[in-house]
Amino acid sequence: MKNQPVRYIKHPDIDSRKWDNCINKASNQRIYATSGHLDHTAEMWDALVMGDYEFVMPLPVKSKWGIKYIYQPLFCQQLGIFPTPTEEIAGLFYTKLFAIFSYVDTQINAQNPAIQTEKGIEFSPRHNYILPLNMNYAGLYSAYSTNAKRNLKKAENNKLSFVSDIRLEEYFELKSENLQGKLSKKQLQTLKRFIAFGQYKGTGKIYGVYSPGNELCAAVYFGRYGNRVTYMNAVSDKKGKELGAMLFLIDSFIRENAGKNLVLDFEGSMIPGVARFYKGFGAYPETYFQLQFNRLPLLLKWLKQM
Repeated sequence: MKNQPVRYIKHPDIDSRKWDNCINKASNQRIYATSGHLDHTAEMWDALVMGDYEFVMPLPVKSKWGIKYIYQPLFCQQLGIFPTPTEEIAGLFYTKLFAIFSYVDTQINAQNPAIQTEKGIEFSPRHNYILPLNMNYAGLYSAYSTNAKRNLKKAENNKLSFVSDIRLEEYFELKSENLQGKLSKKQLQTLKRFIAFGQYKGTGKIYGVYSPGNELCAAVYFGRYGNRVTYMNAVSDKKGKELGAMLFLIDSFIRENAGKNLVLDFEGSMIPGVARFYKGFGAYPETYFQLQFNRLPLLLKWLKQM
């Protein structure tokens, strides 16, 4: 395998059947790297491929000032190389990437090694939080923080209702009313597109919490791929925050799936307050890396910063 060249393949020439077969068999599989998810989140994506799709690396591409570069699409936390590569194989991919592109800013998955094969390649650690659910609820609950347990008891007294399989339209009505400038209209359309696709394929489901007045006040879209369930997008309104609806929702999801061979992936976060919220459920950190290099001419580097 080490003598196999790494090939750059443009999107129209990618064999999606072989691609998805590779991702599906990978021990480090992520929903973000499936062809369907990439088709609905990246404006365009090419790929690096070794052998007959034994190893693959998705490359979301954009072009500016006539220069093609790699970026990290929204709603795709971890990409990189699949399946888990050795350092030697990872090095071949990074070297090929460096040879083709002048600017790269992407996030590789937690099972990809951070090895500097070329001067200028930088790896910055980022933190995700995960929680294996293969324990009974009592065991999982025992790992909750004291603060989470206390706030959960308060939420349980608020007569909230946990419901699975919320309609997409209802979710987006709540989302659009509580955006607070976090997503552009285009980004919101991308979100709607990939959630609709996940629901159609049966790989995603929206869970919600209703207030005592039967109003949706918090909701989460969970995407499942293999044994990994990812907390992909969430929303709560002012009332939901006051009632502790999100805490109640996640606990209800954990209770419903306790004892199953699943891993709950919280998708971050680098924000201390959000990370503390996830850790409150007993989740532990998983480190992945942001891979970056910038070999653009000095003038273009300056323009990019403007």
